[in-house]
Amino acid sequence: MPFDADAAAAPGSGIFGLPFTEKNSKVVLVPVPFDATTSYRRGTARGPEAILEASMQVDLFDRRFGRVYERGICMLKEPAKIRKLSREAGKVAEPVIAQGGAPEGGKVPKSMAKSIKKVNDACQAVNEWVYGEVARILKNGKVPGVIGGEHSVPFGAIEAVADEFEEVGLLHIDAHMDLRKEFEGFRWSHASIMHNVLTRIEGVKKLVQVGIRDFGEREMQMADEAGDRVKVFYDDSLAEQQMSGTPWPALAEAIVRELPEMVYVSFDIDALDPSLCPHTGTPVPGGLSFNQAVVLLDCLRRSGRKVVGFDLVEVAPGPKGEPEWDANVGARILYRLCGLA
Repeated sequence: MPFDADAAAAPGSGIFGLPFTEKNSKVVLVPVPFDATTSYRRGTARGPEAILEASMQVDLFDRRFGRVYERGICMLKEPAKIRKLSREAGKVAEPVIAQGGAPEGGKVPKSMAKSIKKVNDACQAVNEWVYGEVARILKNGKVPGVIGGEHSVPFGAIEAVADEFEEVGLLHIDAHMDLRKEFEGFRWSHASIMHNVLTRIEGVKKLVQVGIRDFGEREMQMADEAGDRVKVFYDDSLAEQQMSGTPWPALAEAIVRELPEMVYVSFDIDALDPSLCPHTGTPVPGGLSFNQAVVLLDCLRRSGRKVVGFDLVEVAPGPKGEPEWDANVGARILYRLCGLA
């Protein structure tokens, strides 16, 4: 039977109710159910599964992005070994986090050293696995999309994309800068992803951050000292400009102009107003509305830049028995990200 995009999702179908396999998809989604370093509250390891379920309710025609589904989108099977690694490393990390962790750049307390090493090793294993999956997808001429999990998980994807295309820009949509050298002793912490990108991946030539509203002084200093390599659009500044009469589409165009031709998009759901993602790991007041996020992504699409990869992270479903909302929003952001690609 021919596929009917307006019909209800068939039981057992793929992401968004689509019938595609990896072979006949342009966009290949890699679920990474890992959240061992989450410092406030865990739950994002259940994000990929929740987004998959919520995606069945997404209507497939989009007024801005068109028939996104026609090029083919598939989501790979969730890797059991990564979920197991998350559980094991998370148990090891919990007592370290409860004690406040190790000081940044300071000596690691002897009582924590073994645990911190185990967590760092687990994160490194995730990085290597993600790198391998994304490199394979890129070699097959497809666009990779990582679904987290916490924000540490796309490091391997960003590294693989930079290796493939040599020079890329990174559009980082987030409440946080994630520029800590390490956090609570964890080298690969969710709060360190962009520090690791800037210091370890030379192919990322430009980092453009949007929605930023929660950060440490050393993080801001690192961004300032990076010069032209980092451009930060602080959330309060964007809000103030809108209050003074600058329309959001003009601000979105200014953001996109900072990006080079090849772009990777890293979308942390906590960039949005927390009413849209109440169960995310580290919610922060303020943030983008859903429509502001869509207009920004559409502005990137219309700019003619090539999106060569993306991730959506920090989506955490609420407790069982509560109406699902975080994954509902996440699935709709994910569809637009697929539209970019």
